[in-house]
Amino acid sequence: MKRLAYVDWMRGLACVLMFETHCYDSWLNADAKKSDGFRYSQMGGTLPAPLFIILAGVAVALVTEKLRGKGVERGAIAKQVMWRGTEVFGLGILFRVQEFVLGIPISPWTDLLRVDVLNILGISMILLGMLYWLSGLGAAAARRTRSLVLAVGAAAAVAILTPALWTTWRPRFLPWAIESYVNGVHIFDKPQVWLFPIFPWAAFAFVGLAVGFWLFTEFAKRHEGWNFFLIGVAGLAAIGLSMILDGSGVKLYGAYDYWHTSPNFFLARCGVMLVILSLAYAWYRWGLAQLGFSPVEQLGRTSLLVYWVHIEFVYGR
Repeated sequence: MKRLAYVDWMRGLACVLMFETHCYDSWLNADAKKSDGFRYSQMGGTLPAPLFIILAGVAVALVTEKLRGKGVERGAIAKQVMWRGTEVFGLGILFRVQEFVLGIPISPWTDLLRVDVLNILGISMILLGMLYWLSGLGAAAARRTRSLVLAVGAAAAVAILTPALWTTWRPRFLPWAIESYVNGVHIFDKPQVWLFPIFPWAAFAFVGLAVGFWLFTEFAKRHEGWNFFLIGVAGLAAIGLSMILDGSGVKLYGAYDYWHTSPNFFLARCGVMLVILSLAYAWYRWGLAQLGFSPVEQLGRTSLLVYWVHIEFVYGR
């Protein structure tokens, strides 16, 4: 089995689902978009963004463990992760500039400040680097455990705060360009579900970091097959718990929106990601992925380039 090829495959799956969602949205006419087939197809569009962000967290964990194994100091590791996050954030800004220039004279200048997926990927990686620095003291096993616990705690905190920061606790005192990074308000004086603010999207990166560190635990390395089976079971349990909590009637927020800001929905989406991770591992361990070249895996290895180019094919003039 190729080591962690299933991670590339998951990233490639996110690319395929992204193609489907964006192509249907851009190329189908208004009548076609009223069909049940279109509505069902858009369900797949809920997966690419959390997949990309969770896998970024997994990748950060893998990189930090690799560097730690080489004897690199905690501060240097954290600095390298944060610097990579800064690079990705800079690419996000460059992408927005490109889209604005190519869209002249139609594009409004405010599009330059839109919070897109590359922006949140970069910010999330910076936050992960900071978390690693905070938890990076002590022996390797202790560092890993602290990082895992802190990552889960950070994910929970972001998810729990999201509903309030989108509604009753909105930081209206901030300029809209800054507030947009908190809740995706942009220029509309109301958070937009199609943008990628820190709340809730950074929580997926923290979950990915926790998953990545879990893969380096002694249990995960000694019992790899059972480990991924249990990851899948944990994912199913998270989905079930989300449904139970949503149907319990207990409401902690003044404004409750299950499908966009609820921690219960976040829990369900994380569960789906864990199930996909378990199935991807099984596909590479026992499935047809062992036969050789995988186009989906190749997409995953070049996902940044694929994302950048496909936008112009789909939405460009």
